[in-house]
Amino acid sequence: MPLRTRAFLYCFIPFLLLLGGSFWMIQRLVQSTVRDGLRLSLLENHEAVARVRSKSDLQSSRFLKVVGENASLKAGVQLLLAYPDNADARRTVEDQLRELCEHMGFQLMMITVPGGRPLAGVLRVDGVVKPLNTKEVRIDGSGLSLLNGLVYQIASVPIDQAEENICTLSVGEVFDFSEFTTPTVLFHDGQLLKSSIPGMGLPEVEDAMRHCRGTGECNVQLRGTNYISLPMQSISFGDGYLLRSLQNLDSAVGPVQTVLHNVFASVALGAVGIALIVSLASSGSIAGPIARVVERLRDAEKTGALAEFHDENSRVREIRGLIESFNRAAAAIREGRESLNLAYVEFVQSLASALDARDPYTAGHSRRVSEMASGVARAMGMTPDAVERVRVGALLHDIGKIGIEDSVLRKPGKLTAEEFATVSLHPEIGRRILEGVSGFSPFLAAVELHHENWDGTGYPHRQAGVATPADARIIHVADAYDAMTSDRPYRRGMTHETALEILTQYAGTQFDPDVVGHFTRLDFSAMKARERTFALAGASKC
Repeated sequence: MPLRTRAFLYCFIPFLLLLGGSFWMIQRLVQSTVRDGLRLSLLENHEAVARVRSKSDLQSSRFLKVVGENASLKAGVQLLLAYPDNADARRTVEDQLRELCEHMGFQLMMITVPGGRPLAGVLRVDGVVKPLNTKEVRIDGSGLSLLNGLVYQIASVPIDQAEENICTLSVGEVFDFSEFTTPTVLFHDGQLLKSSIPGMGLPEVEDAMRHCRGTGECNVQLRGTNYISLPMQSISFGDGYLLRSLQNLDSAVGPVQTVLHNVFASVALGAVGIALIVSLASSGSIAGPIARVVERLRDAEKTGALAEFHDENSRVREIRGLIESFNRAAAAIREGRESLNLAYVEFVQSLASALDARDPYTAGHSRRVSEMASGVARAMGMTPDAVERVRVGALLHDIGKIGIEDSVLRKPGKLTAEEFATVSLHPEIGRRILEGVSGFSPFLAAVELHHENWDGTGYPHRQAGVATPADARIIHVADAYDAMTSDRPYRRGMTHETALEILTQYAGTQFDPDVVGHFTRLDFSAMKARERTFALAGASKC
């Protein structure tokens, strides 16, 4: 193979490998970051449900203790224990249980003797409380129990007489999946009992989750969609019962992957073209001088003496050729770096535009916040490098919302507490998305801390005062102003004057007063003129 061809391949192939490897690594990093965010979201949901159920169990336990001390109920139970085949005694206990069940709204009430054998019980069927056929039922303490094809949540308390346990009183309600905000499935001894996944039958779900029988995290594919599944271990549901919640992995990773594919396709096309030109030029400039040097060395090998290069024309031309080739390569590298820097800026703008495009009511939000924030930074006398850092950080400040589901992010009305908590995760999600790429490290503070308040009431770390970097404090003010003056489905945007009054009102509590002071003195008329020019330019492209 000719030297020129080898030199070209040595320059070009490693670049291709490096470019492909970088894309693969960034893609895996984004997937891992989003997956960690989903896992954290599921665990937080599990903990929230566990706290609610713990309070409910405590209330049920207190109620059962009060009922268990009922003298009439104790007398009826003792009579039934003495005469288990007496119909009147059984009817008396069932009537007492029915009255309690109707009064308290439970679905099931039962008296069991030690060992779990039911003595008497009532069950609500189609709104009517009826006696329960105790010969076909067995309750083993608190937790979940399967009865007549339904899963019941059981709470139990012992009934004592003279410090001796005579029986156990149990109440139950049909197990409700509505308290879980994510799709949920329930197993008993490895068999699927119930699923809240919409539009899918139990056999299909059970087949897809046949490898998720353990108590660890697993991946599930349902109709071509990938889910992450975690078992709920913060609540005990009884012997043999296992509850798993699922989170859609594709819906979280998909938008980020689309943006990465588009951006890297553009960057790769330009970079490969530059690398091809540089490689061809470098191989030609290197091969010629080296070939002449090799020829001279071969001549020296034949003669046995290493001749000096006294031929000034020939020798000087080769040296000058090598120097000129080096200079051309250096120039090409500078051009490549400028192109990569341009691609980096375009990449940041593309990420911001992709985020704003998810909601037509926030279109241009990141760009406007970036312009106002960089204007404040200049007014505060920050260095050009710091102003540029603020500008790019503002473009990226909401990048974590890529990991928030559209059903929450684009909700037209007021968010619930759980939905607001989900949206409040976007600064930390944004940091995790960007922190794996060294080029984004200057902007991590702006992305993670732009919702911290001056008085320490913000999130995610409740930092106060100058503990929050200036970049984040500036972006916080610009972000709030644009949010107040932008139209939303459920309200009209405020006027410029009203928004400034609110910023001034909360300066010193929610906002840095120094930043607010510089912000109110910005030339908004010039900004609005540039915004109209940008909008007209976008319309002409369309």
